[in-house]
Amino acid sequence: MKRRTPVYINILIVLGLLLVVFYMFAQSSDFFKTKYFWAAALVSIIVVFIQAAIGDLIENEKFKKLTDEEKKLYLAETKVPYFQYLWNSASKKQTAKEEEDILIDHGFDGIMELDNQLPKWWLGLFYFGVAYCILYIASYSFTDFAHPYVEYENEHKAQIAAIDEYNKSVPPVTIETAVFSEDNVAEGQQIFNTNCTACHMDAGKGGIGPNLTDNFWINQPEKTLFKNIFHVVYNGSPHNPTMQAWGKNGVLTGKDIEKVAAYVYHINQEQAPITPAQGGAAPQGTEAHWEK
Repeated sequence: MKRRTPVYINILIVLGLLLVVFYMFAQSSDFFKTKYFWAAALVSIIVVFIQAAIGDLIENEKFKKLTDEEKKLYLAETKVPYFQYLWNSASKKQTAKEEEDILIDHGFDGIMELDNQLPKWWLGLFYFGVAYCILYIASYSFTDFAHPYVEYENEHKAQIAAIDEYNKSVPPVTIETAVFSEDNVAEGQQIFNTNCTACHMDAGKGGIGPNLTDNFWINQPEKTLFKNIFHVVYNGSPHNPTMQAWGKNGVLTGKDIEKVAAYVYHINQEQAPITPAQGGAAPQGTEAHWEK
């Protein structure tokens, strides 16, 4: 007669399966707060106890049919801690008589095959894997669980919310705090292409608006080039109403203007000027002498 699994282990297994099922279908840990999870857990535990009680009755009937020697061996086996019993079962070797009983009547090259039972831990993992696959397929088919596009959208929304929350707690960028950074050039180019190319053309070569790649500037309110760019983008140009005050009217944030200023500074200082012969606009304003 085989030894039965203790009730507390069956309860842990059932609760573990419940956690997997609820997480797959709820797709968050909030199910801990619902009455449905705790009701299912309570019912499952009651069912486990009922199954254990029925098992005890069946075990008692089987025990009565054992010989005295078999009863003695079974009672001695039940005194061994359960996990020790599992370990012993996994490493137990058959006697010669047992091997003779499970010997398969065929072989090859003098090697005979034994009809051994699969280890319980292997069978347990196999059945758990089958149950998990069934649950996974069901949740994948009827819910949003494990859908990459849904997960991407959820993560994207969470990141945007985190950025918004961060921006609320960080002071806005002003002309006093703005600094040039190469890390802002790429994003600054994107903002420039969206808002500024209609007048300044691509790469800032100039069109309706001035050429931003040469050293001639109509507006020079600041002493350094980067601060000057930030000032003009934020406040607009007093000499040309077409150049709106992007910062004052709220179209761009201080952080956006810092990035645009980084891009314009980059194409002015770190790239060669685009001359009229190369398609750039003619110089406007006066030559600047910026402080370093």
